[in-house]
Amino acid sequence: MKSILVFIGLLFLLLPASAQDDPVRQLKQQASASAQFLDGLDGKIDDVRRQVNADYAYLEELYIHYHTHPELSFYETETAKRMAEELRKIGFDVTEKVGGNGVVGVLKNGEGPTVLVRADMDALPIVEETGKPYASTVTTIDEAGNTVGVMHACGHDAHMTVWTGAARRLAEMKDRWRGTLVFIGQPAEERSGGANAMLDDGLYGRFPLPDYGIALHASPGLPAGKVGYCSGYSLANVDMMDITVYGQGGHGAYPQDTKDPVLLASRMVVALQTIVSREISPLDPAVVTVGSIHGGTKGNIIPNEVKLELTMRSYSDEVRMALIDKIKRVCNGVAMSAGIPEDKYPLFELRKEYTPAVYNDPQLTERVRQVFVQALGAENVEQAPPGMAGEDFARYGRTEEKVPIFMFWLGTVDPERYAAAQRGEASLPPLHNSRFAPLPEPTIKTGVVVMTAAVLELLEE
Repeated sequence: MKSILVFIGLLFLLLPASAQDDPVRQLKQQASASAQFLDGLDGKIDDVRRQVNADYAYLEELYIHYHTHPELSFYETETAKRMAEELRKIGFDVTEKVGGNGVVGVLKNGEGPTVLVRADMDALPIVEETGKPYASTVTTIDEAGNTVGVMHACGHDAHMTVWTGAARRLAEMKDRWRGTLVFIGQPAEERSGGANAMLDDGLYGRFPLPDYGIALHASPGLPAGKVGYCSGYSLANVDMMDITVYGQGGHGAYPQDTKDPVLLASRMVVALQTIVSREISPLDPAVVTVGSIHGGTKGNIIPNEVKLELTMRSYSDEVRMALIDKIKRVCNGVAMSAGIPEDKYPLFELRKEYTPAVYNDPQLTERVRQVFVQALGAENVEQAPPGMAGEDFARYGRTEEKVPIFMFWLGTVDPERYAAAQRGEASLPPLHNSRFAPLPEPTIKTGVVVMTAAVLELLEE
């Protein structure tokens, strides 16, 4: 990379003065500055790596604490207190209860860019089956009154640990950067409400407005020690819809006297599959899945209604709205074909737990990717394909301020198990699975090194 930048600089020097207008001079200055910075970054990364090695015992203990004390979305009270305590110990100005259980830590260090670093805090209602000596044994009562296990099955315990480790390193290196750090601990990512709650509570007004926002996510498909990146759309719009299908119930022996909502719902499920296959361009990713269908009480009774639950996934806002509109049209059409009166057409309820697509700013992505390569080597930095899962980190880049954001993947899989999976001899548990278990080392070390190095780069003017 350094040689390419030097070559570009030499080409600019050979241009006649008349050709060196303002944009050209700016590019030349940027190339020179980037080359100088990358030269200096090597030493900083070496220092970070040494510090992380020395600090690892503390971070591993912190990781185990978070793993063994999981809390569900909107109930991350004790987790938030611990995250706030960690930031205060290293000198951040900390505000708690931002948007519920949100934590905001600010560390100012002179004039320079402002960088936001986010970690999510919530766990999932899953009974852990990893067999780890530090496996969660926590149970709680959910909002429906059910007793459920609680587990960090999406890697948020690793996210918080890396976040803390990066904050510790950056605080120790204040003599080597200028600017402002905004470290946020976000609640309720799993229910897609935490980011909105923090923004609605004044995250971008009460605290310094970031020039960049970055975050990481544990990857169940990358070996520990590696990172992945995806430029542009990385994760999807996610919507959930509830549909109530109305009919006219009666005796199962006399279907001619009824309007069977079970049959109507079945026809709708099949018809909905044609939306993506025949009405959305093959070049536009989209998913419509009916994950739940409930109706009736007994085999010889035709019920009055059936309930469907759907999820829709897309990248662009245009495709998202098209899916919603077409679902309504298809279901209403099925109802009309069965003679259902218009006042009994299906009821559509779009849930509030909508998550917009994560769009990684391409320029920011490339800038940080170069740092990853310098920190880990090109062989440990992989281009990841876009996915159809959702992540409300997207919201930090969708306000009127248009903050560039970037989320990258942190490998968590034991390299030996990963190699066995590649040979077809083992399986890799996905996220949200009771057996998902990141390998703490080198996952945590890798995460702290690359996150710290990325922030150092972004703090450069």
